[in-house]
Amino acid sequence: MKANVEIRLATIDDLLAMEKVGDALFDNPIKRNRAVEFFNDSRHHLFLAFDGQKVVGMASAFHYVHPDKDPELFMNEVGVLDSWQNQGIGRELVKELWKYAQELGCKDAWIGTEKSNIAAQKCYEASGGKPDDETFILYEFD
Repeated sequence: MKANVEIRLATIDDLLAMEKVGDALFDNPIKRNRAVEFFNDSRHHLFLAFDGQKVVGMASAFHYVHPDKDPELFMNEVGVLDSWQNQGIGRELVKELWKYAQELGCKDAWIGTEKSNIAAQKCYEASGGKPDDETFILYEFD
């Protein structure tokens, strides 16, 4: 990873930088009201990779509890700007997110990706993740 890239837990103070990068990194332009809601929810987490003041990568997640399980972390998205890919930024974002989740008491974490997304699979395995042997089927509700 480039030495000048800083990875840190995002706060509401990073909103302007997130808005600047917008859908070049996130799936869509940042919606300020949803970002505020995200940051005000203590179960939502976002790590950002910065080159100076510019956001070049992100990893988002939320942790949850269930009556019969210890806290778990669902990693929602990991992204790195195209020109910054293949430098270990995604891997470090995932590692930092998992380390933080453990500090919060999470015993497990999981993330899914498409079979065709080889780059994501390499990132997650390089971060310490192991593919599950069980076949996974995704159902969507519109």
